[in-house]
Amino acid sequence: MKLDYQRRVSAELLKCGVHRVWIDDRAEIQERISEAVTRDDIRQLIVQRFIRKHQKKGVSRGRARFADEQRAKGRRRGHGRRKGGKNARTPSKKKWMTKIRALRDELRNLREEKRVTASQYRKYYLRSKGGLYNSRAHLLYNLKVDGILKEEK
Repeated sequence: MKLDYQRRVSAELLKCGVHRVWIDDRAEIQERISEAVTRDDIRQLIVQRFIRKHQKKGVSRGRARFADEQRAKGRRRGHGRRKGGKNARTPSKKKWMTKIRALRDELRNLREEKRVTASQYRKYYLRSKGGLYNSRAHLLYNLKVDGILKEEK
């Protein structure tokens, strides 16, 4: 039985595509549907649930969620996964900002604790600004080597 017209009108009324329209496949109901020629007839069939629309099919996010969990653990981040240059993932400016803030924070704490003088603070501050130290540990090591910080027991 050809129900193309009914399917098209149903799609308009249900606000979906023709392929999402479900029409009851029982013979006696198909007969009733084929007799429906006006929009009101088809509206009535929709109310009676002889014509419905299929639920939308979505793409499952299960695999994506699993991959995200793995990435949170540090997996799937190897060389083969990376795109872009050396500084694409963490820009060099951001790396610098993180490092210099840590160094300045350390120097500020040392000055407040009176473990370095104002002039020593200034000297090491400028050296940090010049990019001499790689990390807090490197800065503290140099302060110890220079005899400014004493070994703590």
